[in-house]
Amino acid sequence: MNDHQKSAPDAAWEQRSAQAWASIDAHTEENFRALIDSLVAELPDGSAVGVFERAAAFDSTGHSDLAVPLYRQALDQGLTGERRRRAVIQMASSLRNLGRVEESVKLLTEEMEAGSDHLDDAVRGFLALALADVGREREALSLALRALAPHLPRYQRSLGNYARLLVEPDDEEG
Repeated sequence: MNDHQKSAPDAAWEQRSAQAWASIDAHTEENFRALIDSLVAELPDGSAVGVFERAAAFDSTGHSDLAVPLYRQALDQGLTGERRRRAVIQMASSLRNLGRVEESVKLLTEEMEAGSDHLDDAVRGFLALALADVGREREALSLALRALAPHLPRYQRSLGNYARLLVEPDDEEG
């Protein structure tokens, strides 16, 4: 068993964590962070999951500046799975909020190329926001529309093609 498997939270902890996150609006910022800290205290020292959860708690309570270093630490400690991808998305969003938009674009562009899962559209959505902030609005709109198209009940093909044409020249135009 590797170190990650030893420190991975069990199902009961994951359930309590999910319940805490579902209750975020019922708490003050400080109380919510204390709740997350109490859950993290149950994990082994140095747990990348714990560092991520603390980062997310700071981020979700308006403290992007405190969240970014913790996201980096969690990733450096080998955070894996869905939490790894969420850490990249959330850190990139925080960087954008802190005015470090080029870093956000770089992280999310790399993440789009890193693999595919159910968070793909979240990556695209946050990348679209960052692209718009750096003046690449057509690319941002194209990305957002491409993410939206598969979810439509009709017009998926048309919208996808129009989105592509925002950034790629039409072959027929020569």
